[in-house]
Amino acid sequence: MGTVHLLTDEKASTEALAVFDEIRALRGTDYVNNFWRALAHDPALLRATWERLKPVMAPGALDPLVKEMLYVAVSIINNCDYCIHSHTAAARAKGMTPEMYGELWAVVGMASQTNALANGMKVPVDDMFKA
Repeated sequence: MGTVHLLTDEKASTEALAVFDEIRALRGTDYVNNFWRALAHDPALLRATWERLKPVMAPGALDPLVKEMLYVAVSIINNCDYCIHSHTAAARAKGMTPEMYGELWAVVGMASQTNALANGMKVPVDDMFKA
């Protein structure tokens, strides 16, 4: 159960509705995710989060599918159930195959294990790896 109720279009402020309209237009859908509806309680936070997200997730040096898969990986590590589900769905919509999803989980699992080992043993970073 969420800690805030999700605002419908009828209950959202004018400011929040403006962001909802941008979300719908950019994504080409009438659907507004629950995350945005929860943030709508604070229209300034909703706007700021939306404005930060758009350029980060837009096409750039990294392909949008890669960005979604990275988002999934970080969400797994941060244990964000909502983000794991929403960005897995987005990655699938952008072309992630079941094989790619399996490899993503394998990399996350391997990185988690080797990170724990290196951190636990306080392995010094090789000079050649330092920027």
